[in-house]
Amino acid sequence: MAFGSRKDGKQNVKISDFLDLLKSLNVKKSLFIIGLLLSLVTSAANLALPLLTRQLVDTSKWDNFNYSSLVIIIVVFVLQLVLGTLGGYVLRYFGESVVKTLREWLWAHLLKLPVTYFDANKVGESSSRLVNDTGIIKDLLASQFPNFITGAIQLFFSLIILFVMDWEMATLMFVVVPIVVVILLPVGRIMVRLGRKLQAETAKFNGEVSEKLSEVRLIKSSNGEKHEQAAGNHRINKIFTIGVLDARVEAVLQPIIMTLMMAAFAGILAFGIIRVGQGSLTSGSLVAFLLYLFNVIGPVANFATFFSQIQKALGSTERIQEILRIEPEKNLGQQTCDLTNKTLTAQNLNFSYVKNEPVLQSISFVSRPNSVIAFAGPSGGGKSTIFALLERFYQPDSGKITIGEQDIQDIDLANWRCQIGYVSQNSAIFSGTIRENLVYGLTKKMTDEDLWHGLSLAYADQFVREFPDQMETEIGERGIKLSGGQKQRLAIARAFLRDPKILMLDEATASLDSESEGKVQQALDKLMVNRTTLVIAHRLATIVNADQIYFIEHGKVTGHGTHHELMQKHSLYAKYVTEQMVN
Repeated sequence: MAFGSRKDGKQNVKISDFLDLLKSLNVKKSLFIIGLLLSLVTSAANLALPLLTRQLVDTSKWDNFNYSSLVIIIVVFVLQLVLGTLGGYVLRYFGESVVKTLREWLWAHLLKLPVTYFDANKVGESSSRLVNDTGIIKDLLASQFPNFITGAIQLFFSLIILFVMDWEMATLMFVVVPIVVVILLPVGRIMVRLGRKLQAETAKFNGEVSEKLSEVRLIKSSNGEKHEQAAGNHRINKIFTIGVLDARVEAVLQPIIMTLMMAAFAGILAFGIIRVGQGSLTSGSLVAFLLYLFNVIGPVANFATFFSQIQKALGSTERIQEILRIEPEKNLGQQTCDLTNKTLTAQNLNFSYVKNEPVLQSISFVSRPNSVIAFAGPSGGGKSTIFALLERFYQPDSGKITIGEQDIQDIDLANWRCQIGYVSQNSAIFSGTIRENLVYGLTKKMTDEDLWHGLSLAYADQFVREFPDQMETEIGERGIKLSGGQKQRLAIARAFLRDPKILMLDEATASLDSESEGKVQQALDKLMVNRTTLVIAHRLATIVNADQIYFIEHGKVTGHGTHHELMQKHSLYAKYVTEQMVN
């Protein structure tokens, strides 16, 4: 797809790029053709009405009204109404179906993007592309474009008929055309810039609002309402300023065009009355000419809105294309692999989120089947990054991770992830019911008995049964209606139902009270049986029985061994344990 360049270094989308985007969606061309044909017939009926009206006026007298012509006009009018309704519906259905496909395509692409994209872009901005920008394209295709098609048809044939009827009067209309063109060209360029700015600012505001509202409890507990209100008002005012400027341009443009058109209409009407008085033009021809003139004025007035909408749609296309150009998450492997009873090995892993700022340096570890290895050390040392590499959210800069003798990059991504269970400190819970959260991501059909068994293994069945709706209980956004311990136990129940071969626990009990921690730890102990388990923990008491403990400092392994071995040979580990025992 070809893109022009702008001085600011961004790519400049053209009409051809917009059309290429539509072609890539495999739209239903038959719907468009049917709608266009119906619109053509409607326009033909609309074009016939002034001629029929001329005949009615010219052949009717005060004492002899031409009723047959009136009946024909009524029939044509009804035909125009019915076919116009059908044609408009089909064209609008076509527009809605195009945008539906575009949204499905963009949504699927967003879900396949790597984690690095979401690290660099606010979720609200991406959702704005999915909802707002596609909505602008929908307005163009489902509303403005059908009006443009029918208007263009009426304009073209009305002009031909007008010249055939009376070329002298028709020529008067073209006095204002060069003036309108001179006005439209610079205004069109202004609309492009304003459209891009307005969409960009709206997306940024959407992103910030989504981020702030998701952490509304932090805002309230920190008395941050006034600060956030001021920051939000600043964004709102920027959008308002651009929107007002956009409205000002449109407000100036529309009256100018309408004034020019009405001036032309008044001039033609005056000239026509003079011609009728001279006897060189019949009254019926003047009426027909004026009716055709409305067929010209209406579309020309709407064309300004249409071209303005096109500019906005081009801006939306540019932003959508920016996302679509991003490479999806790479699935380098096509092989499937059963991870049961296989050793997981990391060899000299190096990784950095930002170039020349290493997070992990020469990390190596071995996790044998049905064993527990733990990662301990100061916060920010890189422990959670190791888990992110194991989940294949990121690719290591160098080094590799193997399962058995196989590089995990050679294994199909979905096959790899379906055999891994991950329980974090803040377990992800979606809005919806408990049942929906339990079965999320599971490919196997689960019966109620299976779900209750999973809940009981996680010591979660009791509190779920206490809810009036039990598993059908709505738990609110991010599980806000549940306590931290309840959410953790639901996450563990989900891990039981998933039956992973490799289990990863990231500070799974760190933020819980002692009672909840005890229940969650019991559930985790049960979950870890006969699984290869990797644990991150600040509370060293929870990992003293691990088969191997790796102490991570500043992205490096500074020691590993059993708890007793590290107590003897790793002074910082021993200091950590001693301090926690004292506390």
